[in-house]
Amino acid sequence: MVSIVLTENSDMKSLKKKELKELLIKNWMTHDRMWFYHCFKEWGIAKTNIINKAAVRSMAMIEIKRVKKALEIEQIETFERFKGFMDDVCNIVKADFMKFEYNFPSDNACHIEMQKCFAYDGIKKIGAIDKYQCGIFERFKGWFEGLGIEYTVNPQIGSCMMDSDGKCFRDFDLKFS
Repeated sequence: MVSIVLTENSDMKSLKKKELKELLIKNWMTHDRMWFYHCFKEWGIAKTNIINKAAVRSMAMIEIKRVKKALEIEQIETFERFKGFMDDVCNIVKADFMKFEYNFPSDNACHIEMQKCFAYDGIKKIGAIDKYQCGIFERFKGWFEGLGIEYTVNPQIGSCMMDSDGKCFRDFDLKFS
């Protein structure tokens, strides 16, 4: 557990935990956006897509292990345990500007849907949306892989579904050992 020690003269005393969380996530996502933008300008969208998806997935595999450790969880062995853990993970890593929802429509199934996508908005602004390959769902894939959960995903689409269809979702069928 991380503790923040505030001195008598600290201005952070007025920050609530939720405000601090939002600030930290926004700063991290600004770094992500700037990293993507500068890679795009230097190497173009094709190479940036490859690097971005690999970076997101590998980061997520580390992230999920850290969350598990922080919550003192050894294994996620059942779908029921996974559902509660997913709630905990999203409470930790999801900021208010991240407009996605998830649900569990049946046993071993997870549906994730973007209502509004910050990646779509950002990539559209830099003029590369027609060639962008979604990196958002790589985070979920990295989580599942980091947890040792086998999965299949539908639809299997690399381009930006928000751009092509005006909506974006993935359905994951999960297999627990």
